Amino acid sequence: MSVQERLAARGLTLPNPPQPLGSYTAVSQAGDLLFISGQLPLADGKVVWQGQVGRDLTLDEGRRAAELAALNVLAQIHAHLGGFERLDHIVRLEGHVTSAEGWLQQPAVVDGASDLFADVLGEKAGHARAAYSHFQQPGNAAVILVVIAQIRAA
Repeated sequence: MSVQERLAARGLTLPNPPQPLGSYTAVSQAGDLLFISGQLPLADGKVVWQGQVGRDLTLDEGRRAAELAALNVLAQIHAHLGGFERLDHIVRLEGHVTSAEGWLQQPAVVDGASDLFADVLGEKAGHARAAYSHFQQPGNAAVILVVIAQIRAA
């Protein structure tokens, strides 16, 4: 089953990759590594999930924000490689969660991204991970994901 078929089974489709919001590239390749710039929970150019998880958003909403940002990561990889055939695996995922003071469930929010990767990428999803807490982030985004992926030679 392809990545797109697995996404469809979850009721999702691969969006057009979001354009950078500043003076940088969405994906930078160094050898066999892809460095994917921070991906927000964007849809149609707008931040869908805004505010602090634990104050403005529930844990479930935070997980959904992470899932949407992960979908945008997949869109960036797909656009850069022209598909997923050359993707070896996700190496590292950094989840930056906008959190209310004293709220400590950032890893559970980032699980929204990890779970999506596992469901649609299978063995290509295994990754090291870190979850960080922030008071506020660009675009008032609830989550920003930074990913490193390894690819195979063309």
